[in-house]
Amino acid sequence: MDISRIHQIFLESNGICTDTRKIESNTIFFALKGENFNGNTYASQALELGAAYSIIDEAVYKTSEKHILVKNVIQTLQELATYHREYLKVPIIALTGSNGKTTTKELINNVLSTKFRTTATIGNLNNHIGVPITLLSMTKKTEIGIVEMGANHQREIDFLCSIARPDYGYITNIGKAHLEGFGGIEGVLKGKTELYRHLKQNNKLAFINAEDPKLVKAAKDLKIYSFSQGDENDVKIKFLDTNPNVVVSYQNQIIESNLIGAYNFTNIAAAIAIGNYFKIDADYIKQAIESYIPLNNRSQIIEKDNCTILLDAYNANPTSMEAAIKNFDILKNLDHKIAFLGDMFELGDEAKAEHQKIADFIVSTAVHEIHLIGSNFYSTENNDPRIKKYKSFDDLKDNWSLALKNKESILLIKGSRGMKLERILDLL
Repeated sequence: MDISRIHQIFLESNGICTDTRKIESNTIFFALKGENFNGNTYASQALELGAAYSIIDEAVYKTSEKHILVKNVIQTLQELATYHREYLKVPIIALTGSNGKTTTKELINNVLSTKFRTTATIGNLNNHIGVPITLLSMTKKTEIGIVEMGANHQREIDFLCSIARPDYGYITNIGKAHLEGFGGIEGVLKGKTELYRHLKQNNKLAFINAEDPKLVKAAKDLKIYSFSQGDENDVKIKFLDTNPNVVVSYQNQIIESNLIGAYNFTNIAAAIAIGNYFKIDADYIKQAIESYIPLNNRSQIIEKDNCTILLDAYNANPTSMEAAIKNFDILKNLDHKIAFLGDMFELGDEAKAEHQKIADFIVSTAVHEIHLIGSNFYSTENNDPRIKKYKSFDDLKDNWSLALKNKESILLIKGSRGMKLERILDLL
């Protein structure tokens, strides 16, 4: 069956599903495969649960006309997503980068949805499966699509662009993330700017933070729309303060966000600039930024007893870790600062050196107590008496106590997703 016929079936359905536990009536089940599962084995069960069709790629499982046999299920999913994207002709904004992708995507969506019907990536479904799922969630009512793209190796962004075919692109930054897969920081730059190369080849537009020299250089010869704190670019947005929330000014408006950390300034500024490009009124932009509340352990502020907790434990790499520590250090009027830092993953051969750099950096700050958690941080060498090290979270749990009852304290919790440092909240 060709992709146009599958698309017609898709249009008559209630959408797609890749998990039989989430099957809804009249959906199309895509029998994806993984290292430890084979979706083909669930194809008949999906029909029994209400799916209209099951798309499979192993003939042995075709037992009715409701099983659609294709050469490769995941490839069919991707081809269907591109076909649907071209069918709708919705303008697509793609964004990638080392840090801040999901927060920036949510901010952009908040801003644009004040004027347009938007469809945006849910959560961080930003890979070779998530991007097609996002595209297939768009309908004729969608006026702008916002697609987050993640990558941990070369050519991945290029491939995702070939699926989504974006009209606009934004790269948040280039940092020390996924160094193992990209082969170092230059590899990260090369990999992330595959988005720029797609935009250039197709005469599309890039949104640019004009204060990021790496990205400005990479975007030469591109059609661009730029923002900065100066007057020489398309949009001017000024950073005013963070203590701990970020405050900015734009078109004589003071915008008070619910995001912590100066590192979130550019994420906010990008959303404002993109809103400006799409001619959204400044009042609506202000309302959209101020109404965004971070969730899922990303830049959250939590009040617990006499503690203020800066929870940023969704992910971490050396760039975002250093930025979080810098921000924590400059917070004013605070009696007792305590940092909990967890291991950073996917750094390959650079892991030892990068964890040592972070340990060395934090002892140069005014943080009062420093707790380093995980095997990489445990192996760092530093004699500063403020540092306590733990091999794992369980080691922390068994050997840690804080005398917080008589102190107003502020805590920073930062680590890679696999460390699950939000569990510290249960220890307080």
